[in-house]
Amino acid sequence: MTTWGFIGSGNIGSTVARLAVAAGHEVVMSNSRGPHTLADLVADIGDGARAGTTEEAATGADVVVVTIPLSAYRDVPTGPLAGSVVIDTMNYYPERDGRFPALDDEATTTSELLQEHLAESHVVKAFNNIYFEHLGALARPAGAEDRSALAIAGDDEAAKATVARLLDEIGYDTHDLGPLSEGWRTQRDTSAYGTVYAADPSDWSKGPRPVGVDELATAAAGARRYRDM
Repeated sequence: MTTWGFIGSGNIGSTVARLAVAAGHEVVMSNSRGPHTLADLVADIGDGARAGTTEEAATGADVVVVTIPLSAYRDVPTGPLAGSVVIDTMNYYPERDGRFPALDDEATTTSELLQEHLAESHVVKAFNNIYFEHLGALARPAGAEDRSALAIAGDDEAAKATVARLLDEIGYDTHDLGPLSEGWRTQRDTSAYGTVYAADPSDWSKGPRPVGVDELATAAAGARRYRDM
């Protein structure tokens, strides 16, 4: 059994937590407002879920998911996460996060920023390119013909192997993009972001469609940087 810690408990975090609990894992949920604000969420997620502080989520877990607005990434505690596998779900939305010149210039990626901040952790990009309702609906058992894949990127092969194993356990195959620097291939407005999983790209509320490893790999390979678009 794996314990997942969540720094941030929004739509993506809570969806991943539900999938993890359904797979027999335990989760520790946290947010910036304190554990008392998460009582309803952990009750809804069910047995195996509990609320904690950010530090408790960071220290009491086998893998930690950072799923917060990018503007707050420097608030993620460094010491408690030393040596840990950290999954980064963040996307860059300048209208929400403010401007990051290095991201505007595409000199770096969100995950590389987080890795620089968490210098002693092993950051893996995942879960950033799929709508949370699609993420919850597309999980399938291993071997299912309609099983979907999720993309990861990371600089540490062992950390990526850990994340790929966990994705398999919660219902997904994995497409490895390569190092963190390749994580841009699933950022917003690319061919591998969001709409690739939508049955109707113009109306995501109409539900998801399965996307296997080969299709996701093709979409990611066809991604274009903003500067080239």
